[in-house]
Amino acid sequence: MTIRSAMILAAGRGERLAPLTDAIPKPLLKVGPRCLIEYHRDALIEAGVDQIVINVAHLADMIIERLGHSAQNDTQICYSREPSEALETGGGIHNALPLIKSDPFIVVNGDIWTDYNFANLRKPLTKLAHLVLVQNPDHNPKGDFSLRGSDVIANDTDHPLSLTFSGIGVYRAELFEKCVPGRFALAPLLHQAIAAGTVSGEMYSGRWMDVGSPVNLRLAQTKAEELFKSGS
Repeated sequence: MTIRSAMILAAGRGERLAPLTDAIPKPLLKVGPRCLIEYHRDALIEAGVDQIVINVAHLADMIIERLGHSAQNDTQICYSREPSEALETGGGIHNALPLIKSDPFIVVNGDIWTDYNFANLRKPLTKLAHLVLVQNPDHNPKGDFSLRGSDVIANDTDHPLSLTFSGIGVYRAELFEKCVPGRFALAPLLHQAIAAGTVSGEMYSGRWMDVGSPVNLRLAQTKAEELFKSGS
């Protein structure tokens, strides 16, 4: 099935970025001329996605007011509301499944800044999940997973080249079929699927930053200003 839907994870409080995020939800922080979430919205639309589901909790109404319910090319934007204590990554995706129109579907973390081309993900998915991995940033030197060809594998001594999960992936609803509603992380589900050999992946070497801390936010803003001045 063609991937028509994507989800942006935008419900977290962004506690490491307080006090900024006490008044502004993390996805609405600006990097260069746009908010973080606007980069994702625009890139997903350019990739041909026609439905974007956004989970919201902390300062939810500010995100909804900013993005509305439709965008260019008549792309539908809808919202999966969560309680004030957000449902984490896994619980948030599971909670939004009734809204998501395609299976599989793209998911992207709302607190990354990247120029990844989401059109690369709109191809047949032969496994339960497909992950985009990047070189390990300073805050995650040991990485998360490794690659063997196009298969994502656990880090071990036989495969010392570790990589970091970028927060960009494609998932089948089947990955969540044994889950129950509530608050839970995505990582344990991915580890189980990787152990079963049902996760593929790719390495991306372009622009990518986790903008979850004050230091990284400043770095992203500086980089965006440089790119804007150079016209890139």
